Amino acid sequence: MDADEIQQGRDRWQRRFDAVPVRDADFTTLSGVEVEPVYGPRPGDTVEGFERIGWPGEFPFTRGLYPTGYRGRSWTIRQFAGFGNATQTNERYKMILAAGGGGLSVAFDMPTLMGRDSDDTQSLGEVGHCGVAIDSAYDMEMLFADIPLGEVTTSMTISGPAVPVFCMYLVAAERQGVDLGVLNGTLQTDIFKEYIAQKEWLFPPEPHLRLIGDLMEYCVEHIPAYKPLSVSGYHIREAGSTAAQELAFTLADGFGYVELGLARGLDVDEFAPGLSFFFDSHLDFFEEIAKFRAARRIWARWLRDVYGATTEKAQWLRFHTQTAGVSLTAQQPDNNIVRTAVEALAAVLGGTNSLHTNALDEVLALPSEKAAEIALRTQQVIMDEIGVVNVADPLGGSWYVEALTDRIEAEAEAVFARIREMGSDGSITSGLLRGIEDGWFMSEIAEAAFTYQTALEKGEKKIVGVNVHTKTVEEPLEILRVSHEVEREQKRVLAERRAARDDEAVQAALTRMVEAARGDANMVPAMLDAARAEATLGEICDALRAEWGDYREPPRF
Repeated sequence: MDADEIQQGRDRWQRRFDAVPVRDADFTTLSGVEVEPVYGPRPGDTVEGFERIGWPGEFPFTRGLYPTGYRGRSWTIRQFAGFGNATQTNERYKMILAAGGGGLSVAFDMPTLMGRDSDDTQSLGEVGHCGVAIDSAYDMEMLFADIPLGEVTTSMTISGPAVPVFCMYLVAAERQGVDLGVLNGTLQTDIFKEYIAQKEWLFPPEPHLRLIGDLMEYCVEHIPAYKPLSVSGYHIREAGSTAAQELAFTLADGFGYVELGLARGLDVDEFAPGLSFFFDSHLDFFEEIAKFRAARRIWARWLRDVYGATTEKAQWLRFHTQTAGVSLTAQQPDNNIVRTAVEALAAVLGGTNSLHTNALDEVLALPSEKAAEIALRTQQVIMDEIGVVNVADPLGGSWYVEALTDRIEAEAEAVFARIREMGSDGSITSGLLRGIEDGWFMSEIAEAAFTYQTALEKGEKKIVGVNVHTKTVEEPLEILRVSHEVEREQKRVLAERRAARDDEAVQAALTRMVEAARGDANMVPAMLDAARAEATLGEICDALRAEWGDYREPPRF
């Protein structure tokens, strides 16, 4: 790009920057030196390929979605939490909000993630242990008691039973008197990544996609600010993928959902802004920053050039980040504070829109209050003390970072081509379904995980406290333990709720839901009626399992 084009771009950026209010904050160095809101080539410089880097708030958004960077709006501090019953988790949420958290992120227990009630025989011993137990709309109401859902954004990390859980969330909002049309938040719903990595599905892929399409349509029409799909690379990375695989598989999943929306006749400029993303921030500092920058660039280009999106919001890749759970170690767990801080800084320098920082003890148990507060304070130190919010994309133009960004982008494009080749019609969706059925994604991740594990065992890769610097003076940690009394109490309350409800209304609502499943009607209204009648999550999911059947993963060796 020649000097005149670069100057024109800077002038465009300046006009956009001037048109947007910035936060009332100190944007100087610790020594009091004024810094510019963005840096780029010097006047008169010619930079080959600068159009791939560009300016913040301008296509292809490599340097961020907003011309002001974090000067205009900082990322949302969204701490992931959930344990025991709804009342216990509600208390933790209030603590997070009082300590400065900007949004909530719900962790559900394993029975809820699998669409089973707390009194299901397969739930024994798991209720409330890896997240909060939610059996009905009543539990969701207790989960958000005294937390105004019309004002607080909420993310829910659940995919298989995402739609019925979302309906219970809507009922909880209704019972607060909130206009559902103003709700804002994110529902994970990403079923592709379940088949690829996390393995928490309920039905075969096609019925799940049917439900997701219904949810997309419903939110576009009734809850426009809500994001019904958070496409998750986090679990793909935690399963052992490389950074490039995480990026490629995740964006391919996102393209599949775009194709689903288009097949439903939805306008890409209307539904694409409802797609958001969820990435892992791992330990290779610069590789992670490059991954986030490449993600925005790829998504913008594909949405514009392949899927026909014409508005900037439809081309934006907005993403939440969580620091890498798999990087935490049980050995010398205090070291995890440092790991998390580095990963969080990479997410911020990569332009994340919201962030969760893991607690030092999460490798051993659910976070204690002290560990959760340290994790929260980690974000606040990055936000308020170290100056990284002063400049948009401060590493933009770095030879190393730009080379890494280009390399990850090229690797991702090669994966997209392979996925299209696998499909029957050249679409991403058909390639995803074929790759799932053939076990291709699982095989690719397993190979990457094996390669990394081998490097660890040979000492080529090092983990402090595990295979190097193992001597320590640490004291044993006091960790949070969930009492089995939680399960007994949850079952008791569930039995009381069943006894108090109108069973005829429940069965009628479930029958209407199954009838909708057999036809073309949107299933969300019928499922919402079932939630209002206090149908349990297990009852809703079991009715659909009876209709659609189960899914078993094909063996792959």
